[in-house]
Amino acid sequence: MERTALLRSLSCSSLACNRYYFRSSHKLSQSLFSRPSSSLSAARRNQLRLIPNLTGRSLHRCHIRLRPPLSSSLHFNKRFSTLSIRAVASPDVVEINDEVAEKYGFEKVSEEFIKECKSKAVLFKHKKTGAQVMSVSNDDENKVFGIVIRTPPKDSTGIPHILEHSVLCGSRKYPLKEPFVELLKGSLNTFLNAFTYPDRTCYPVASTNTKDFYNLVDVYLDAVFFPKCVEDFQTFQQEGWHFELNNPSEEITYKGVVFNEMKGVYSQPDSVLGRTIQQALFPDNTYGVDSGGDPKVIPKLTFEEFKEFHRKYYHPSNARIWFYGDDDPKERLRILSEYLDNFEASSAPSESVITPQKLFSKPVRVVEKYPASECGDLKRKNMVCLNWLLADKPLDLETELALGFLDHLMLGTPASPLKKILLESGLGDAIVGGGIEDELLQPQFSIGLKNVSEENIQKVEDLIMNTMTKLAEEGFEADAVEASMNTIEFSLRENNTGSFPRGLSLMLRSIGKWIYDMDPFEPLKYEKPLMDLKARIAEEGSKAVFSPLIEKYLLNNPHRVTVEMQPDPEKASRDEAAEKEALAKVKASMTEEDLAELARATQELRLKQETPDHPEALRSVPSLSINDIPKEPTRVPTEVGDINGVKVLQHDLFTNDVLYAEVVLDLSPVKQELLPLLPLFCQSLLEMGTKVLSFVQLNQLIGRKTGGISVYPFTSSIRGKEDPCSHLIVRGKAMAGRADDLFNLMNCVLQEVQFTDQQRFKQFVSQSKARMENRLRGSGHGIAAARMDAKLNIAGWISEQMGGVSYLEFLQALEEKVDQDWSSISLSLEEIRRSLLSRDRCLINLTADGKNLKNVEKFVGKFLDMLPSNSPVETVRWKAQLPPTHEAIVIPTQVNYVGKAGNIYDTGYQLKGSAYVISKYISNTWLWDRIRVSGGAYGGFCDFDTHSGVFSFLSYRDPNLMKSLDVYDGTANFLRELEMDDDTLTKAIIGTIGDVDSYQLPDAKGYSSLLRHLLGITEEERQKRREEILSTSVKDFKEFADAVEAIKDKGVVVAVASPDDVDAANKERSNFFEVKKAL
Repeated sequence: MERTALLRSLSCSSLACNRYYFRSSHKLSQSLFSRPSSSLSAARRNQLRLIPNLTGRSLHRCHIRLRPPLSSSLHFNKRFSTLSIRAVASPDVVEINDEVAEKYGFEKVSEEFIKECKSKAVLFKHKKTGAQVMSVSNDDENKVFGIVIRTPPKDSTGIPHILEHSVLCGSRKYPLKEPFVELLKGSLNTFLNAFTYPDRTCYPVASTNTKDFYNLVDVYLDAVFFPKCVEDFQTFQQEGWHFELNNPSEEITYKGVVFNEMKGVYSQPDSVLGRTIQQALFPDNTYGVDSGGDPKVIPKLTFEEFKEFHRKYYHPSNARIWFYGDDDPKERLRILSEYLDNFEASSAPSESVITPQKLFSKPVRVVEKYPASECGDLKRKNMVCLNWLLADKPLDLETELALGFLDHLMLGTPASPLKKILLESGLGDAIVGGGIEDELLQPQFSIGLKNVSEENIQKVEDLIMNTMTKLAEEGFEADAVEASMNTIEFSLRENNTGSFPRGLSLMLRSIGKWIYDMDPFEPLKYEKPLMDLKARIAEEGSKAVFSPLIEKYLLNNPHRVTVEMQPDPEKASRDEAAEKEALAKVKASMTEEDLAELARATQELRLKQETPDHPEALRSVPSLSINDIPKEPTRVPTEVGDINGVKVLQHDLFTNDVLYAEVVLDLSPVKQELLPLLPLFCQSLLEMGTKVLSFVQLNQLIGRKTGGISVYPFTSSIRGKEDPCSHLIVRGKAMAGRADDLFNLMNCVLQEVQFTDQQRFKQFVSQSKARMENRLRGSGHGIAAARMDAKLNIAGWISEQMGGVSYLEFLQALEEKVDQDWSSISLSLEEIRRSLLSRDRCLINLTADGKNLKNVEKFVGKFLDMLPSNSPVETVRWKAQLPPTHEAIVIPTQVNYVGKAGNIYDTGYQLKGSAYVISKYISNTWLWDRIRVSGGAYGGFCDFDTHSGVFSFLSYRDPNLMKSLDVYDGTANFLRELEMDDDTLTKAIIGTIGDVDSYQLPDAKGYSSLLRHLLGITEEERQKRREEILSTSVKDFKEFADAVEAIKDKGVVVAVASPDDVDAANKERSNFFEVKKAL
């Protein structure tokens, strides 16, 4: 899979890391016959549906329906990224006059042409219920719908979160177990999701196919307003919580998808910190509780409270509804009227109003514990974070923009002064706190450090306050201000939301004001406030603009909360013991009849979960037909030529005058023992200085002249070849008029940066170690996947050396070596550079319109002329794999991540396009039902890496361990016994095509074409695979069972799991796992 290859570059890119706990069903990249993934995270097997965080550091406590967290491809400061939405062109909009609105029961409140997104936006009000509708029309084919409900919780039972899961489990028109999953199986959606915020719940969908789009809209409207869950106690049990007892002689346990999801969240130190911060900043309003649910409190929720919450808040009167794109605005109102007309006006809007938190009169300090391992120096594992509530009411747009700009100046890049000083202080290893957070009613600001020793906690606090005081007194360097301004303006011009629909980004921006009864148009109209801010900076100077903001909102603001998190190696076991004790008391209070009834109810629930929907119910979910599907794949224009003897790929696409460029260098000459240094080599290229430029000056120069440069390794198996595809990719973008600057800076980064700054390099090691430790806790499925790959093929071994447990072990040893033998490390970094830099082993990839492609050739030629002309070293044959043993990586956690994998090419299986259909179907049926629905895990999924032949099973936030392995081993029998009618097969095929044809922006099209070139995927093969997908038969499913069967007997198992569960597994199956303590 293309995603698989892309994700081999995990942890090595300069991309920002997403901090959310996502439960989305956003499209996965299915293969190299489709698009590249937007993520470079380690979660490479992500049919647990991952989505990028468009808004950078926003939504930080939002829960999203199905997927775990990942790294975002969008690394720009969130304050401005959501503003950078531009439709393709000014639309020829169908006007809706008052008569048409009246016909469907609406009145037009206001309308505006929003030039920033070249869209006609009309705000309607449904006359009968008061429901508000924003109808945005333009030429964007990627249509978006969203319905947002204000849902303020009064406690931490997780009602909004559980309800968000549950309403998508069947409805009035669609009376099956999970219409949501049926949409996953058979839709062309470009986005299918649900989010729970601390005060609202969002249900967005997107599609480029109009028929498909309206199908999605209808299913979501019916789910929100007429869900079955309010009458179905078993759905509440499944998605929320229930007592589980398989046999009266056994112990009672808690089960529930949200319950286990939140146990995983509360096992992650950064998540515990985020929740502690929010609740300490907002002790007196709805933000003082956890809308996602605290595992200790979730079991207090009753079904009656659950039903009442839906009745009270899930009403059109309390809804904001959003449409965006090129569909008919009249049809939007017609569809809505069919639903809204069923309701009368409600008092929900007044009952759901969010009360502002009053500001404190003096600062507060909070000390909490987080679950930690006994390994390492616990005295150096503290976290300290300073947090401010910035105002007692929402801010005006100009002040928000100015604070966002200030946030970028202080923290937006490695060279930003507050970030730089904290990381260079040696007081901690990594930044915590997200800077400005403004997705709630009142904005906040957070900054701190993790891995701080006890004696340095006060020093961190003092350093933050002193640095802010100095910045207020002295201001910012002119080059820093110019670099931030260029970064902001470039982002606005480029309008790159990755695979995230532009219309959804706009919706989330607008809803940030609209949900609080403010103007929904205002957040979309950033241009004038931004130009006013720029003019004010030019006229008054940046110090006059930003110093008063630092003083008012930070230094002189008494609503400051210092949160100190202390490691507690006993916390996880204490929490588990307390849960077992509570359950033992429950059991002790029950009679034999009660226990028998509970065991019967447990079996009844499981039977319902594992019984397929009736075919008639399945047919109720609208879907497309095969005739709606294009017979040929989307082709990216690609011209293969050369400049100065170097191969150049050129993609003539409209990019709004932006040039996207990739310089691809061959990694094969790099010695095997130097591979673990590559991620740090990449970071050093961007964050160390040259002979004439400090790293700060270099960073600012990149910000002033370009839209950004990133460097990372890319590794993948190549089907049919033993040696992997392995390259270093330097990606950059700039306005076409700055192409010369872009290539000069790429050359500077590659050839002029000096590896001489020992202390900065040590910081890189500490930061990387902290990131890897965090990944182990939060993305254990990615760690398990990488580890299994490393046992099965060379490319997997290479990737694991640069982003898995082996990399963490390397970093732990390297941290000491930096002090003891820096000279050899510096020499090794230089050796890597000498091995890489060769014009003979270089490839250039360019994406822009034809005129700009022509103009840029001379700058590419100049860049190539500066590269060494001859290959200085021979190719190295890398030969390594980890032993194929079953392995348990033990961490302090309340949930597990369980994987099993094998190479099905070794069984003789020959790749067919049907494999994509089958693997997706296995994930969305067998594994969904057994691992998630009845098993209680947050997710279960499989992945087929068609380049290596590795077929993997994985679970995410899983209460089970060996039971999940048994489910994986039953997959072959599931396929052999499968009965599938034509409708079900058609849906499976269409859903797969939806993944293959996922929506791409121009830069992604050019980049995916590059990857196909590197991996030898021809247009003829793409067409062949598409035809095989479209012609998939039930016979293909049956035949695939033989390939999967081999994994049962010959596969390798890796679990990232709790010590207790691993001990129990090794008792159940004698010494099944080799145990490795990772934290």
